[in-house]
Amino acid sequence: MPFLSHRFQGALRLLPFLVCLIMPSTGFPHAVVTESSLAKTAIKAHHPTKVVLLFNTHVELALSRVFLVSAGDVFHPAEISNGQHDGELLIQLPSLEPGDYAIKYKVFAADGHLTENNIRFHVAP
Repeated sequence: MPFLSHRFQGALRLLPFLVCLIMPSTGFPHAVVTESSLAKTAIKAHHPTKVVLLFNTHVELALSRVFLVSAGDVFHPAEISNGQHDGELLIQLPSLEPGDYAIKYKVFAADGHLTENNIRFHVAP
């Protein structure tokens, strides 16, 4: 009997770890960009562009904000809309001059957690 008791105690110690493996989403409630069109396609100067960000969870569009940040840390609100897939966010960028820019986003995941981050990119001449 003591052997079974020892094995049972060992199993109980592993239970929290096993729960984390079975339900990983509970440990990562924030919206995380899993894919970006900026990584695949360069933005051409002097052409309006639609940027696609794919998040790992649904994003509450009405509670989210996206800004284009230009030289001198000037913030310009960007027009955003939902894409065709859950977690897909479309960002409409205006015609841009060559230079360095960033997209700053503050998005709310469906569970109410705020995620804030920057994605830097370059527009070539």
